[in-house]
Amino acid sequence: MVGEHMSKTLGRTIIVENKPGANGTIAAQYVVDQPADGTWMWVGTQAMTEINPSAYKNLRWGIDDFIPIVKGVEAPLVLAVHPSVPAKNLNELVAWVKANPGKLGYASFSPGTPSAFLGHQLNKRFGLDLAHIVYKGSGPQTQDMVAGHALMGFMQLGNAMPHIKAGKIIPIAVTSAKRTRFLPDVPTFAELGYDDFTAMVWFGLLTRKGTPEPIVKAYIAAAEKAHSDPEVQKKFENQGMEATGITGPDKLTADIKTQIERWRKIVDETGFKAN
Repeated sequence: MVGEHMSKTLGRTIIVENKPGANGTIAAQYVVDQPADGTWMWVGTQAMTEINPSAYKNLRWGIDDFIPIVKGVEAPLVLAVHPSVPAKNLNELVAWVKANPGKLGYASFSPGTPSAFLGHQLNKRFGLDLAHIVYKGSGPQTQDMVAGHALMGFMQLGNAMPHIKAGKIIPIAVTSAKRTRFLPDVPTFAELGYDDFTAMVWFGLLTRKGTPEPIVKAYIAAAEKAHSDPEVQKKFENQGMEATGITGPDKLTADIKTQIERWRKIVDETGFKAN
């Protein structure tokens, strides 16, 4: 939907081309290998830009190879449990896990993502021994959470919300700095006293370093217009995402680099290697 909107603003065709594999690194490398003429943009995410540089030890690209155009949308993760879990808040959940040593696990929607590493943090922060149950995507994780095959995990907000509203999943806390309007009654980890769990999943656009400044400015203007469009924002909201529309390398590059260092410490702690 962003591509269609920006295409109209720019007066040129934008084709969305999928280049899957290696958690986005193949797509990133492809864009880096192209001429810096503004022909290509990369749809990057929080995990791809902030975690991959530490998870993949042999990357041939870094964040300095890109110019961030826009952090388009973002959302927190929600730590949630199946209704069979006898816990309705974080303290009760921690107490229940400690009362069942060696018996429980947490589900993540993919290795190398905040869903996996926040589970590791949960273990370390509260002295737990939850095993890591890895799923291949948010869909399978959500299905098993709803079915009760997995009892707890950090979930994508958009996937979790319908089931939370239906009472099939119980939210414990969200990872945003402030409460999300999508789940206004659910506390943040920060307000519970654990601001080290603050993390946002985001999707955005980046282009190749060296792209001429007039093209970069045109992309930024088109991205701003797309993400401020009420129709586009509504579609994002239906997916549990906030359209931030924060644009430009001056606002984004430093923040991405700060988050790279934050996640680097956690990746190193776990010994995780995507290669």
